[in-house]
Amino acid sequence: MKYCILMGSPRKNGNTASLLKIFTEELTSLGASHDMFWLYDKEINPCIACRVCQKDWTKFGCKFNDDVQEIFDAIIACDVIVLATPIYSWYCTAPMKALLDRLVYGMNKYYGDEKGPSLWQGKKLALITTCGYRPEKGSDLFQSGIERYCKHSQLEYMGMLSERDLGYNHTFMDSEREDNVRKFAGVLCNDIS
Repeated sequence: MKYCILMGSPRKNGNTASLLKIFTEELTSLGASHDMFWLYDKEINPCIACRVCQKDWTKFGCKFNDDVQEIFDAIIACDVIVLATPIYSWYCTAPMKALLDRLVYGMNKYYGDEKGPSLWQGKKLALITTCGYRPEKGSDLFQSGIERYCKHSQLEYMGMLSERDLGYNHTFMDSEREDNVRKFAGVLCNDIS
């Protein structure tokens, strides 16, 4: 199995990164491979609703010549997409939101009256999030948005791992969180094998 991990955190040693370190180790131990994209390191222009991507139903077809084509290619080649992001103001970070906007139009060829294909139909998608509030009040809006996004895009939503940061005076990564991450990776691998 091949995973495409889209990492939305600006911090390479932050909470979300610490979860992903364990997650990718577990994927490897279970025989899965992965590509990871640090979105803050990529040039991702925001969608401008020009609809150039809707003119050719066989390719991504965006007018921008930035790093999103590379990400598109990796998504097409994978089995599972993992969106990993800290939650800022009850949603994902800015580069992830810009990427999601670009992908929903470039991958789904059904803007307007005609309905073409979903280029990523049937792919699986999972979430890994960190937040300052309890997950049911911190990550819930992002999860709901992604569930709707998946339904629209004909993707299979596989679930979310969300871990809360209790603040600067607390250690984020502990054995319980590590167990949670390993179990989540195991569930994802078992559900697609």
